[in-house]
Amino acid sequence: MKSIYIMLAGLAPLVAAAQTPSQTPSSVQVYGLLDAGVVAEGGCNGPCAHTRLDSGVSAGSRLGVRGREDLGGGTSAVYTLEAGILNDTGASDQNGKLFGRQAYVGLDGPLGAVTLGRQYNLLYETLTDVADPFHGGTAGSAANLVGYTTRRYDNTIKYQSPRSKNGWNGAAIYSVGESPYNSKANRAYGATIGYAGSTVNLRVTHQRKENALDASGAASAVDQSASNTLVAANVDFGRFVGYAAYGHSRGAGSSPWNMSNPYGAVVQSTPSDNSRDVLVGVAVPMGATTFLASYIHKDDRSSANRDANQFAVGVSYALSRRTELYGAFARIQNRNGAGYTVGNATSAGRGDRAINIGLRHAF
Repeated sequence: MKSIYIMLAGLAPLVAAAQTPSQTPSSVQVYGLLDAGVVAEGGCNGPCAHTRLDSGVSAGSRLGVRGREDLGGGTSAVYTLEAGILNDTGASDQNGKLFGRQAYVGLDGPLGAVTLGRQYNLLYETLTDVADPFHGGTAGSAANLVGYTTRRYDNTIKYQSPRSKNGWNGAAIYSVGESPYNSKANRAYGATIGYAGSTVNLRVTHQRKENALDASGAASAVDQSASNTLVAANVDFGRFVGYAAYGHSRGAGSSPWNMSNPYGAVVQSTPSDNSRDVLVGVAVPMGATTFLASYIHKDDRSSANRDANQFAVGVSYALSRRTELYGAFARIQNRNGAGYTVGNATSAGRGDRAINIGLRHAF
């Protein structure tokens, strides 16, 4: 006990120095989420493990640190480092990147926030935050059919406006291609305008991704450029929340991508390069339980006419504010040789139907 007392007494001056008023106020938060579930797949086009344990079924497992330092005048320095985790094996997600989910630094002030680094793109944020009752997770994820390139962009400059008094806000993004071959390959840019009211959320997003780079850094021989526009809304009617979205996607790279290889081949062997996507959905909260359902139609406008429909239902039960049980089922009807698969928040999936049952805990 005496040695412990001496150690604490020695630390006292350091603690006092850290609490002096001359130090600029700052905050640091360590946070995370662990999600694991059983996935049963069917209708696989080729070999697949029909039943498996997956990490990040409803939301990607992660460990992160974020902070804010007050610089005065209403302006703060902000940063986030967030690592993806496959907690079924302990490996890193996002193809082994250390901070593959997010890694950025920036300034947040009265005129908005500007951040630099690896960040979510605007179309994916609109899809998961506004359009999709499943919020991009479980078998019902709208990302199974609704077109976008990859969830995050490297080398990105992002601006987020402050929310106005009447609820309007906007955002813009520019991802530098950094190709040694030309300045156009692999760059991306886009913008969003939105309204967030007490019962209504609305966003319109347009995004352009130029021809992606292959593993050597050269522009792909097959043009995988993408142009995606998404109009999304959700309305809280009291007893339920209704969701709706309409998307227009052009370019071979506008179909869902293999998330473990964001600069490689598309999930589809024969992707649509011109489609219209329509989504309708509903979330019905009943105490700690929430019931979910959605329908998505992909109208392929190419000559192959590879349409697809997804039907999904799900349920979640909140054991506490941080812990949730969930279950979901989805099926995709592929037309004329389309090969879309039922994935989840982390996996692209291998079959045209899947059942998920799992547990999520945030900390």
